[in-house]
Amino acid sequence: MRIPRTSTTRRPGAFIACTVVLCLGACTAAGPSTSTVDEKLLLGTWKVDLRPLPDADPYFQEFIVTSVQDGSFSGEFYGTPVTQGRINTDWGKLRIAFVTADGSGAYHHSAILQGARLEGLTNSTGREFLAYWSAVKQQ
Repeated sequence: MRIPRTSTTRRPGAFIACTVVLCLGACTAAGPSTSTVDEKLLLGTWKVDLRPLPDADPYFQEFIVTSVQDGSFSGEFYGTPVTQGRINTDWGKLRIAFVTADGSGAYHHSAILQGARLEGLTNSTGREFLAYWSAVKQQ
C-alpha cells in the first residue's frame, strides 16, 4: 500500500518545527507571571452588582474590605462578616476567596481583579445556587 504524500510527509522538519514552536508558546502563556500585584488594592468599599441575569435590573450591595495583611483580609460582604478571607497574587493577578453565612448556610465566594473591576462567583451551599457578581471600587 502506498501512503499519499502530504505537505507533512514531504517536509517533516517543517512540521516538527511548527509543533515545537506551538508547544513552547502554549507553555510560556500558561506559566506564572513574574509581575507583582499589591494586595492592598483590595482595601476599601466596593459596589457589588448582584443581578441574577445579565438583562435584569442592577441589584447593588457593598463589599467592604477593612484590613489586608499577609495574604488574608477582613471585612463584610452584603452586610455579613467575611470569614476565611484569602488573597493570592502568585500568578500576576489579585485573586480572593472568602466565606459568609446566614440562616440558610455558608456562601463561598471567589473573585479576580480584572483592571478596576472584581469579577466574582458565589456558591450557596444552603440555597444551592451559583451566582456571578461584579464590583467596582467606590471613590
